[in-house]
Amino acid sequence: MRPLRFAAVGDNCIDRFRPPVSQSLVGGNAVNVAVQLAHLGWTSLYFGAVGPDAAGRRTRTLLSANGVDVTYLGERPGITAYTEIDVLPSGDRVFVYEDFGACAGYRPNDAEVALLKSMDHVHIGWMDDGGALRRALAAAGVSVSQDISVNADPSNLGTDGLSIAFASAGGDDDVAEILLQRLLANGVPLAVVTRGSKGSLASDGVDRVEIGIRPVDVVDTTGAGDSFIAGFLSARIAGQPLLQCLEAGRDQAAVTCMHVGGFPQEPQPL
Repeated sequence: MRPLRFAAVGDNCIDRFRPPVSQSLVGGNAVNVAVQLAHLGWTSLYFGAVGPDAAGRRTRTLLSANGVDVTYLGERPGITAYTEIDVLPSGDRVFVYEDFGACAGYRPNDAEVALLKSMDHVHIGWMDDGGALRRALAAAGVSVSQDISVNADPSNLGTDGLSIAFASAGGDDDVAEILLQRLLANGVPLAVVTRGSKGSLASDGVDRVEIGIRPVDVVDTTGAGDSFIAGFLSARIAGQPLLQCLEAGRDQAAVTCMHVGGFPQEPQPL
């Protein structure tokens, strides 16, 4: 099989874990997906923006060290985005505050969009472009996914143009089924819903499969959903059956739950 080429577009941030963790790590949906795809052995490009600050330089260096192509990681005025996070005794995390910084208003330029159209798959994280990129890529026949749970603004929450829509329902089975059916009714070819400790389910409107989690000693769930997405996409774009795609996502997420942050890295103190 020829090597697959993935791109992740959108958010990056510095995850600031408040006391008692008192550490900061590089994260963000698109960044975490890009890193995990690189760890899985695929060509992985990241498109986004950081500020002209130490946090931006840290992000660029760390992504590159993890095998992600950062040629198209730009620099914009303002600060590098950051998120304040509390980690509960259960390992679950609570997002206390977010500043999207240089990510707000980021758009890939025409040459970058042309390159994105050559990818085997493009995953879009948080973006505030009203869905313009996903529609442009879909019109060019590109396979596109997005986690709709990371975009709370209704103007950026559409699903038109998506090949795969990811969503999170926490641990609520009823909400998960409602989300799954709503995504399919909106015309999404493949809907995938994670349910926290209850696992995940997916349907293409014909087949419906679900799976539980892989039990591990949970340290932190930050980035587990992003790792699930990367594992699922790796299997799906490689042509694996739907159940195996869920298994791949489950296994990737389980590994992430065993360390702080969305991927292994040396944390910095707050």
